[in-house]
Amino acid sequence: MMGISTIGRPVPVVRSGHVQLSILLRESDKSTLQNQIFDQIRSMILNGQLRGDDPLPTTRELSNQLGVSRNTAVLAYERLIAEGYIRTKPYVGTFVSPDLPDTAFLSSANNGGGHAAEPAAEDEPEPVAPGGALRTHRLADPDRRRLVADFWVGRPDPRSFPLKAWSQHIKARLKTAGSKLTSYNDPAGLLELRQAIAKHLAPARGVIADPDQIIIVGGCQDGFNLVGRLLVKPGTTAVIESPCYQGAAFVLESLGAKLHPAPIDHDGLDVSRLPHVRDAVAYVTPSHQYPIGVTMSLQRRIELLSWATQYDAYIMEDDYDSDFRFVGSPLTALKGLDRNERVIYLGTFSKCMGPGLRLGYVVAPRRLVDSFRRMKMLMNNGQSWLEQAAMADFMASGEFGRHLRRIRQLYRERRDALLNALAKHFGHCEVFGDQAGMHLVWKLPEGLPDAAEVEARGLAAGVGVCSLATGSALRFDKNDGGDRLLMLGFVALTEKEIEDGIARLAGALRSS
Repeated sequence: MMGISTIGRPVPVVRSGHVQLSILLRESDKSTLQNQIFDQIRSMILNGQLRGDDPLPTTRELSNQLGVSRNTAVLAYERLIAEGYIRTKPYVGTFVSPDLPDTAFLSSANNGGGHAAEPAAEDEPEPVAPGGALRTHRLADPDRRRLVADFWVGRPDPRSFPLKAWSQHIKARLKTAGSKLTSYNDPAGLLELRQAIAKHLAPARGVIADPDQIIIVGGCQDGFNLVGRLLVKPGTTAVIESPCYQGAAFVLESLGAKLHPAPIDHDGLDVSRLPHVRDAVAYVTPSHQYPIGVTMSLQRRIELLSWATQYDAYIMEDDYDSDFRFVGSPLTALKGLDRNERVIYLGTFSKCMGPGLRLGYVVAPRRLVDSFRRMKMLMNNGQSWLEQAAMADFMASGEFGRHLRRIRQLYRERRDALLNALAKHFGHCEVFGDQAGMHLVWKLPEGLPDAAEVEARGLAAGVGVCSLATGSALRFDKNDGGDRLLMLGFVALTEKEIEDGIARLAGALRSS
């Protein structure tokens, strides 16, 4: 077989042993050559063309046969390894990962769906009935403004906001606003912004979506309400991580859902604890689990999608701080693996820009687009036109991409400063979630008090740190070790503030 390439010559089929990889590279494709190789090999694995332990070409063979630099092939393989699709055996070769589950979930849902694992009935937790009074999550504590250093979770650095560029876009839009400030607009959101988001999600998160699938909302909390009002009715089973983000769990609870917690371990949600019920809704944070910070493994992601297909469930994927990954390439979102339209993707500008803008978005499955648009209209008549227009221009101009690259590097340096400060003042520390996101979790060692006591002593010394409860985390198992976990947000503090804060915390714990 011969593939046609617009790079300049036909691309041969890549052969490795008995495996034939038909890779087509197109110069006209907006995706980089590295991403094209990654996407095509990943598709072969997920579609069953390549199976566990199948050999792959070496990076040198791949680069020679495709006519690309070896570095391009190396980067594509490194991303495939990071996401769990392939593995290397020293001095032997590169192979498809052997432990990937069946790929039946990738076929059409009309063909019978996937085959989720059947957990033993006695292992299933009892669903949690909705409470009487409405419960709400915490946003901020005004008393913490007087602190010397506050490691509050989820708050971006106000000094990093691109004020100059943002002001220019606001002023430019105001000059040409016409009747847009005095008229109702599409409740689903400004088309220009939805187009910009769709263009951003494809390379950044592996999510291919039409602008019509995107609904602009006032942040993820607004998105939870939109999804919940559409899919949840009294008695609906809502799978949530344990521990999980209060804001999402309380919305589902307020709508009458029966909360079904599934525990978190080093690979993310324990999919063996998923319920055997139809029409459930699952809320997950797979890229940087909230609050623990672990990343859901590829095998767990595939099994979760298989469960959703088999039981006609929908998955709410909260990708709240996915713009910040410090180790390797950004991981493909769960939505990017979804072939049966079971995932509802929620993104936000609250972390990369600021929550004051109140801008987020929901990517709806195609079969539910019309229902989502109608429900959004019932909830409100749309977000502010001016902020949407400015954000669309900010993204289209390329400034958004430059802003992300700048603050990603800045936040990486602050994460390093926090890790170094913890090691300096406390020795070896066991931490979770330090490869991505805006906070990490420190497992307090023996000899230190529990997280609530550390938090109290820190506050007395002018340092704010967060136990899970303070960090808006909801626990269901009081024996899960969560009382030994401390959440530390680092992006809103300078490196000096981080060092001074950890030094003060260490002094407070030594003196008491």
